Amino acid sequence: MATAACEPVTRPSLTSISSGELRSLWTCDCELALLPLSQLLRLQPGAFQLRGEQLLVPGPGEPVAARGGFNVFGDGLVRLDGQLYRLSSYIKRYVELTNYCDYKDYRETILSKPMVFFINVQTKKDISKERTYAFLVNTRHPKIRRQIEQGMDMVISSVIGESYRLQFDFQEVVKNFFPPGTIVLNGENLSFTYEFKADALFDFFYWFGLSNSTVKVHGKVLNLTSTNPEKKETIKLFLEKMSEPLIRRSSFSDRKFSVTSRGSIDDVFNCNLSPRSSVTEPLLAEFSFPSLLESEETSSQLI
Repeated sequence: MATAACEPVTRPSLTSISSGELRSLWTCDCELALLPLSQLLRLQPGAFQLRGEQLLVPGPGEPVAARGGFNVFGDGLVRLDGQLYRLSSYIKRYVELTNYCDYKDYRETILSKPMVFFINVQTKKDISKERTYAFLVNTRHPKIRRQIEQGMDMVISSVIGESYRLQFDFQEVVKNFFPPGTIVLNGENLSFTYEFKADALFDFFYWFGLSNSTVKVHGKVLNLTSTNPEKKETIKLFLEKMSEPLIRRSSFSDRKFSVTSRGSIDDVFNCNLSPRSSVTEPLLAEFSFPSLLESEETSSQLI
């Protein structure tokens, strides 16, 4: 299998809300993020709701979806606190496309909103404890969007008129985020694949699996886990701003998170803003993650 990696394989930078960055953060500063699903449900009740045995997510035709939201990728089920819930609306992690219109619609859809994947995590110290986390991919961030778009463009240019299979994989960046001794139980949930089947008479490369490619997406992971009420409110506002519908790219207010933020419009779109001043308050969470300011000894601790 051919692998098209848009970025060199490196351990991602670890950043948490304990650093205070969300105080004056622009939405384009966030590449990837992780937080407990239970916390996401409390902070975004308009986008995610538990009702009976269902996890309700607004579909494309529902009024709430028109105001923004998230693209949930999955296989139809999510496990939370030991119970299985059915997803009411989601994008399948594997789809087949047969024509250009399908491809165009699919490409526009997956890039139109932040992506959400659900994973379950345990530690080797205590395998009886399991937590469900939501992994967020900010498709508006130039670095993330570029990796996805370039991956799709490159595979098309290499298999002109032929069938192909392309997978986007976030497993490496998520597993590197967690401290050693952490077990991601369903890492396969951190990927999605589409297969374009062309109407070609002789599709030898496809038949022998030579037109299969994988893009391992990399980026900085932002830890949005917190039990602090004030920080929770900040995270809530940040998620709402991130999931707003992108009406027009030239809109200044669409990219701006806080009225107290400072920077030029070019800085917003080019993501040239430098990290803000930080505080040293430790991160409080169900599972503790290393923050940007913590030492290597601290970051090596188990969850």
